[in-house]
Amino acid sequence: MAFVPRPLDEQVIVITGASSGIGLCTALMAAERGAKVVLVARSADTLGLIVKQIRAQGGEAIYVAADVAKRDQVARAASSAANIYGRIDTWVNNAGVAIYGRLDEVSDADSRRLFDINFWGVVHGSLVALPYLREKGGVLVNVGSEVSDAVLPLQGMYSASKHAVKGFTDALRVEVENVDEAPVIVTLIQPTAVNTPYPEHARNYMDHEPKLPSPMIAPQQVAEAILDAATSGARDVKVGAMAKVNTTISKLLPKLGDRFSAAQNDRQQRNEAPLHPAGTLYQPGRDGRIYGKPH
Repeated sequence: MAFVPRPLDEQVIVITGASSGIGLCTALMAAERGAKVVLVARSADTLGLIVKQIRAQGGEAIYVAADVAKRDQVARAASSAANIYGRIDTWVNNAGVAIYGRLDEVSDADSRRLFDINFWGVVHGSLVALPYLREKGGVLVNVGSEVSDAVLPLQGMYSASKHAVKGFTDALRVEVENVDEAPVIVTLIQPTAVNTPYPEHARNYMDHEPKLPSPMIAPQQVAEAILDAATSGARDVKVGAMAKVNTTISKLLPKLGDRFSAAQNDRQQRNEAPLHPAGTLYQPGRDGRIYGKPH
């Protein structure tokens, strides 16, 4: 008999990268709809304020400060969730960082740090969460990107990390769902560009402030897809029309996809000097914002 997830208002949901952007939006929406939410990110002060806000509005939430690049810290987050709420129903691997710069300019140290967060953070979260999800049935949601299939110039290492997330997630799904036939659903979410502080938090090698190419979708649209996967299940979900277009072109017309991708080079730079080129690659972000600054 196929596993059916619990209704959202009966779930315990762990969300990494919950201090801003998609993760924060998803956490607030889940709490508003009755889920017990565990927020995970590096910035304890910011998470504390968010949890206070959720509780003031009648929701249930806790936070665990953790760097997803460190498996022992991810394991501590999982055990805290299970100890306080008794189980984990959905685990969302959302934490991620970006680097803007040509591949031949980015340092090996920065590239490895990005992979430690974007790829190994997903690996750590998935493998730590699975025993809890297997126990009573659950959903694992990994947030990839349209560049899990397509690519972008100036974000080459980010694209590579999201390709790796897709490969890992697809292989894990086969092992868990098809080989083991475990009561766990493994979902990959692939959004297009989203209006979050993602560019402002990026490590920036450019002479200009980075931005995402338009059109962008609202973070609520991605949060809805994540929460829908938590309750309905899905194999993979493209979020936003451009995600469907770009992934399809990259598969069916790859040379055309290359030309489309190259055209995004200049559309990722604002006409202003870099504001915070170090970004949040090594230091936690503390602004606690869902949205990025206006174009």
